[in-house]
Amino acid sequence: MARLLLILAFVAVLFWVYTIVDCAVQPPSRHRGVSKPAWMAIVILLPVLGGILWFLIGRGRASQTVVRRAPDDDPEFLGRMTASARAEQDERIRRLEEELAQLDADADEPPRPPRTTDPGDTPDGGKPGDDDTRGQRGTVG
Repeated sequence: MARLLLILAFVAVLFWVYTIVDCAVQPPSRHRGVSKPAWMAIVILLPVLGGILWFLIGRGRASQTVVRRAPDDDPEFLGRMTASARAEQDERIRRLEEELAQLDADADEPPRPPRTTDPGDTPDGGKPGDDDTRGQRGTVG
């Protein structure tokens, strides 16, 4: 008989700890009846009975949670957008597309050939017919 009582006490403690953790991790929107701190107090102060009440009354169903959507999927958000905001957004998109088309057009131009030197130029940058043809400019002699 003592073993049975020990097993039941152990199961009761496990159930109590589980209900405390479950009540603590649930978002406040899933608590029914009273607030989250009140449910925590009920579950802690009434170990087994508080846990049973929590699962029967306090814990909301997952289907009751609010489904969050992206703004472009939310009809309420789209309905609140004004016509001027839409026109402004369309204008910005149009300007960005023009810039992108211009960048694509610039990338499609063939590269310019390198600048060539005049065939009559000398390696030192002088023109033919300079008085110094031997590279001795400035010498006396």
